[in-house]
Amino acid sequence: MAISASMVKELREATGAGMMDCKKALTETDGDMDKAVEYLREKGLAKAAKKANRIAAEGLVATCLSEDGKVASIVEVNSETDFVAKNDTFKAYVNSVAKQAADTNAADIEAFLAEPWALDTSKTVKEELASQIAVIGENMNIRRFEKLTTDGIIVSYIHAGGKIGVLVEADTDSNSDAVKECLKNVAMQVAALNPKFTSSDEVDQDYIKHEEEILLAQIKNDPKEASKPENVILGMIKGRIKKELKEIVLLEQVYVKAEDGKQSVKDYVASVAKAEGIKLNIKKFVRFETGEGLEKKEENFAEEVAKQMGM
Repeated sequence: MAISASMVKELREATGAGMMDCKKALTETDGDMDKAVEYLREKGLAKAAKKANRIAAEGLVATCLSEDGKVASIVEVNSETDFVAKNDTFKAYVNSVAKQAADTNAADIEAFLAEPWALDTSKTVKEELASQIAVIGENMNIRRFEKLTTDGIIVSYIHAGGKIGVLVEADTDSNSDAVKECLKNVAMQVAALNPKFTSSDEVDQDYIKHEEEILLAQIKNDPKEASKPENVILGMIKGRIKKELKEIVLLEQVYVKAEDGKQSVKDYVASVAKAEGIKLNIKKFVRFETGEGLEKKEENFAEEVAKQMGM
């Protein structure tokens, strides 16, 4: 497969590796972007396994939160251009979709699209989407939603005008301003640092095993490290996994507002709980980023729209 300059550029932006290293990785993996990222990680050349700039569509993320903080929803609605995403009509529509999601009992996007549109029950959600496409004049797509209900409290946070949305659920018996401020700060942390897991308990062994294999490959590719005794190598891998978990597990991350630069999110939440004399535990978070996970291929967005519209 011919390796284009744009492919090399995309891989470089995603990994931080050098231009020639990226070209070699793509050549060795026959242009497979994900395999090329793995190749660079194994060689110790990738700074991170990101998928930067692989976004097919514009749009907005919106949330809807009940007054008592017990029910919340988050939705992503895509448009073709950023111009439409900034349009007030589009924004109002996305907020209506979020409200619909907060009231829904649908378990998946297909069921959600098939239910009556709350603002005009003569239409389904999908039919209202078609109407909005006709009004706005651009293809649109209700890509995903999630609804949370809790006995504790939920907070929501929107970042960068709707590019990122976050819900944070906490197990607590208090809804004081101090608790809400704490959870809002945690939500901002989630938006900024994009953790993969809430707590270490959520990290499955398959993920750990995969990362251990990557780290072992890195060590074997470094003659100086590969010559070390097996027990030392195992210790190195264990230490690096522990360090990685502090980056990808929300409660283990360094709290971004920590004055000493050392306090973890878990310790920050515990300090608020102690000061308030309450129970306060982060139970779950949901983070949506516009276009997240979509390949930069024109047909992807068109396919998703066509699927929803039954075309």
